[in-house]
Amino acid sequence: MNDQHKISALQEMIDTTKKICVFTGAGISCPSGIPDFRSANGIYNEKIKGYYSPEQIISHTIFMKEPELFFDFYKSKMLYPDAKPNDAHIYFADLEKRGKEISVITQNIDGLHQAAGSTDVTELHGSVHRNYCMKCGTFYDMEFVKNSDGVPKCKCGGIVKPDVVLYEEPLDENATMNAIKKISEAETLIIIGTSLIVYPAASYVRYFRGKNLVLLNKSSTPYDSNADVAIYDDVVNTVHQLK
Repeated sequence: MNDQHKISALQEMIDTTKKICVFTGAGISCPSGIPDFRSANGIYNEKIKGYYSPEQIISHTIFMKEPELFFDFYKSKMLYPDAKPNDAHIYFADLEKRGKEISVITQNIDGLHQAAGSTDVTELHGSVHRNYCMKCGTFYDMEFVKNSDGVPKCKCGGIVKPDVVLYEEPLDENATMNAIKKISEAETLIIIGTSLIVYPAASYVRYFRGKNLVLLNKSSTPYDSNADVAIYDDVVNTVHQLK
C-alpha cells in the first residue's frame, strides 16, 4: 500500500467509525517546538554534569535528595510555556466538534490537547500545568514554577512538586484504568508519535478490540505488524492530507 492509499484508508476509517481513541506520545508535540526524549538526538542521549542521565535527574530519588539539581533540569528542559497546539492537536479536537467521540490518551505532560479543545483527555504522566505544595497542598501553575528562584517554595515553606510522574513513581491508578477502558471501547485506535517502548503505557495497546489499528510515527514500532495502517511521516503532514 503506497502512502496515498494509506491516507485514503485512514480517511475511510475516520469517516466510518464514531468512537476513536487517539494515543499520543512526544512526536505529536515536536512540531509545537517541544523536543522529544527518545530519538537519536533526543534529550535522553545527553549527559548532565558529565555523568547523570535525564532518567536519573527526573527520578523520585533525585527530586527528594537533590531538588536543586532536579529543578534546574526540569525548568530548562521540560517546561515550554510558549508552546501552542499544532495542526495535529487541532485536527483531533475539531473531529470531536464535528460529532466524533474522540478520547485522547497521552504520555505527554504539555497540556496541548486540552489547549486545542479536546475535552476527553487522559494524561498518563501528569501535567506541567498542575503543581502542588507537598506540605499544605496549595495549587500553583506552571508559570510559578518556571519563574521561581531555584526550588519553588510555597508560602507555607513546603516544596512545590509538579504533578508529573517521575521515574520510580507509579502511574496514577485512575488514569491507567481510564486509558484501558477508552482503548478497549474504541472502534478505531490511532497511535501517534510514540515508540511504544515505554512501559506500562505501551502495553495498553493489547487491550484494543476494535476494527482499525493505525500507527502514525516517523519510525517503526514493535506493533507495526499488528497495524491495519502504518504511516511513517510527520503527523502534521499526515493530518494536512485528511478532511
